Amino acid sequence: MSSWNLQGTTSPHDDAISVSQAVGLAAGAVESLPKITVLGEISGFRGPHARSGHCYFQVKDDSSAMECRIWKYVYAKRNFDLRDGMQVHLNGSFNIYKPTGQMGFIVESFSLAGEGLLRQQVAALAEKLRREGLMEASRKRAIPAFCTRVAVVTSLSGAVIDDVKRTLRRRNPLVELICVGSRVQGEGAPAELVHALERVGHIQPAPDCVLLVRGGGSFEDLMTFNDETLARAVAACPIPVITGIGHEPDTSICDMVSDRRASTPTAAAESVAPALHELVDVLQSRAQRLEQHMKSLVGDELRGFQMAAERLEQLMQVQLSQKKAQLESWASRPVLVRPTAVFAQRSMELDQTADRLAHTMHTCMSEHRFSIETMSPRLRSALQHQLAHMAHTLELSYTQLMHRGTQLTNPYQARLQSATASLDALSPLKVLTRGYAIAYGEHGVAASVKDFSVGASLRVRLADGYVHARVSLVQSTDNNL
Repeated sequence: MSSWNLQGTTSPHDDAISVSQAVGLAAGAVESLPKITVLGEISGFRGPHARSGHCYFQVKDDSSAMECRIWKYVYAKRNFDLRDGMQVHLNGSFNIYKPTGQMGFIVESFSLAGEGLLRQQVAALAEKLRREGLMEASRKRAIPAFCTRVAVVTSLSGAVIDDVKRTLRRRNPLVELICVGSRVQGEGAPAELVHALERVGHIQPAPDCVLLVRGGGSFEDLMTFNDETLARAVAACPIPVITGIGHEPDTSICDMVSDRRASTPTAAAESVAPALHELVDVLQSRAQRLEQHMKSLVGDELRGFQMAAERLEQLMQVQLSQKKAQLESWASRPVLVRPTAVFAQRSMELDQTADRLAHTMHTCMSEHRFSIETMSPRLRSALQHQLAHMAHTLELSYTQLMHRGTQLTNPYQARLQSATASLDALSPLKVLTRGYAIAYGEHGVAASVKDFSVGASLRVRLADGYVHARVSLVQSTDNNL
C-alpha cells in the first residue's frame, strides 16, 4: 500500500514498517535466545514494588550493565534479600517490553556468588531463627534508661575496649564497668564468646546490661557473630544484651537477636550511659511534666470537689424541702392540732359501742332464758330416763364382775392360804413366840460366843421387840469359860 506525504504525493519508502512491527521483530529475535546465567554485581535495586511486588535493578561488571526484572512470585521464593553490591548468579532470559521498546533480563532464579554464598548461609540462618521467634520485638527486653553496672564482652587487646571505657568516662563516670575478655574472630571465637556470656550471667550483683562489641572488618571477619550457637546464647542470656558490631552497614545474626542493636561499639556505650547534662535535662523535664501533671490533677480534683459540693448542696436543699413538706403535712393532722378531739371521738365511739353491746347482751340473754325454760322439762325427762338405764346397766355389770372375780380368785386364794401357813411355820419370828431370841453383835447376827467380848454392846431380838445390853461374861459350852 502506498503512503502519502504532506503534498499529497506517494512516499518513495514503500517498504517501511511501523514501530510496533519493528519492536515485534526485535522481541521475536530476543525471545529466540536461550536461557543463560549471568554473573554480575547488583546496582540500583528497587523493590519489592509497593503495588505490584516486582523488583527492578541493574546488574553490571567493569564495562557493561543491563536492566533486570524479578517478578513477585519469583522473589517470594527467596531465602535472602537482594541489595546493592552483591555478586550474584542470575538465571533467566532476555525480553523486550513492547510499549517502550526497552530490553531487559527477566530473572527466573538467583543465587549468591563467592562471598554471596556465605551471605546466603547467613540469610538462611536468619530466616530459621526468625521463624523460631528469636527476632520478635515482643521477646526483646527493655534496657534501663540509667544503667549503673555495665558488662562488656569483647577483646581486651583491641582498641574497642578503650573506646568503650573512654566513652563511658566522658558521658557518665558513675557507671561501673565490668570487662569480660574473649576473642572476637578466628577459630574458637564463638565458643569463647558463649563462655563469656555465661560468666556474665553469674556475676553478682547482676549488671544492668551486657555490651557485646567489636570493631569493623570484612564480612569474613564478622562471621563469628553469625554463628548459630552464639546467637542462641545472646537470646538466652539472663541479662539484656546490646550489640555494637562493626560499622553502620554491618548487620549480624547477633544484632538481630539481641535486645538492642547499635551501629558501632561507641554508639552502644553511648546508648547505656546518657551524659550527665542529659540526665539533668531529663530530670528537669520530668519535674516540669510532673509539676504540670500534679497541677492538672489538683485542678481536676478541685473542680470535681466544687461540682460535688454544688450537687451536695442542691441535694440537701431538695431533701430539706421534702422533710419540711412532710413535717408540715404531719403538723396539719388533727391528732397534733387538737389532741383531745381524737380522745373525744374515740370516747364517743366507745360509748356507742358499749350501748350496742349492752342492748345486744340483754336481747341474747332473754332469748337464751326462754330457750332454756322451754328445753328444761324435756332435758330433765331425758336425763332421768338415761340415768335409770345407765344405773341398771351398771348394777348388772357389777353383779357379773363380782361373780367373775370370785371365780378367778378362788383357786389363788386357797394356794395363798397354804403358802401363808407354810411361810408362817418357817418364819424365825414364829420361833421367837416360843421363847427363843436372836443376838446381834457389832457385825450383825451372832452365831457364836466368839462374836462377843466382855464389855461389848449386845442387842437381843424377842418376839415383841429388842433388848439392848452389855456383855459382862462370855461362857462357852465347850470349855466352860
